[in-house]
Amino acid sequence: MWWRNNQVKELKTNTYTVKKQDITETLSLSGEIDAKEKADLKFQTSGLLSWVGVKEGDRVKKYQALASLDKRELTNSLNQYMNLFMKERWDFEQGVDDHKDWQTRGMTDAARDAVKRTLDKNQFDLNNAVLAFEAKSLAIKFATIFSPFAGIVTKVDVPQPGTNITPAGAVFSIVNPDSLYFSATADQTEVPSLQAGMTGIVVLDSFPEQEFNVLVERVGFMPKTGESGTVYELIINFDPGESREAIKIGMTGDLSFVLKEKKGVLAIPEAYIQKKNGNLFVTKLIQSQQEITKIVSGDTIEGMVEIKEGLNENDVIYNQP
Repeated sequence: MWWRNNQVKELKTNTYTVKKQDITETLSLSGEIDAKEKADLKFQTSGLLSWVGVKEGDRVKKYQALASLDKRELTNSLNQYMNLFMKERWDFEQGVDDHKDWQTRGMTDAARDAVKRTLDKNQFDLNNAVLAFEAKSLAIKFATIFSPFAGIVTKVDVPQPGTNITPAGAVFSIVNPDSLYFSATADQTEVPSLQAGMTGIVVLDSFPEQEFNVLVERVGFMPKTGESGTVYELIINFDPGESREAIKIGMTGDLSFVLKEKKGVLAIPEAYIQKKNGNLFVTKLIQSQQEITKIVSGDTIEGMVEIKEGLNENDVIYNQP
């Protein structure tokens, strides 16, 4: 009697009732919020910081001026180069007038070569004066920092004017909050399952109760630098919706994709299937009697095997421990 009761208990423990169900293969990746439009702006030259027009947290427009160096010295230098340019231009024009007929006037070849060299030298001097003037003009332009896009000022190294700075000593950081995206990394073994256009779900650690529908913009072609393994970056677009103001760069979260899904199919755990001579079998229980049954399988997803032939819903199968 003890043996029989124990056998019945064992059968119940190691049985599975076949049923229709949804089987899904998912991929989960970790990542964080980043921005496509972000920039650290610096002056190209040293100088006296004469004006700062923004502070951290300010919203700025595209091409809005942020700060400026003292331009008095630059302006004086520009005027000097303007005078030099005018002098070289007049020298060039005078040289042309003085040797107007040098190609047709009767003179020796040596004299003609000397005139040509003089005219070429005047042309070179004029060209150099033009280039020098343009360089000084650009220096005045570069003495003011402009925002390359609309966004929020996130960093101002030197908020007060009147300080002598170096190019690396005054950084103005701008981020466009409308360009936020979710940056995730995928291992080289996971990348073949991913492609642009796939949809997924992101859950941020800061908003555990909220799901964001996302779309893969692209999968990086080159491995991401600074990582210990061979991983590739995924650029994931999403709409923050009402949480736009609360979401910040650097917030972490998890991204999940549905890679494969079968709805309403007969499926059993893979462990219940035996393989022999290239065929698949299960042990079916019929009134506590074991019957070896051949099956035809479909996809295997997350340890569950789709059954196409050989079993019906509510059949009970047995797994020998």
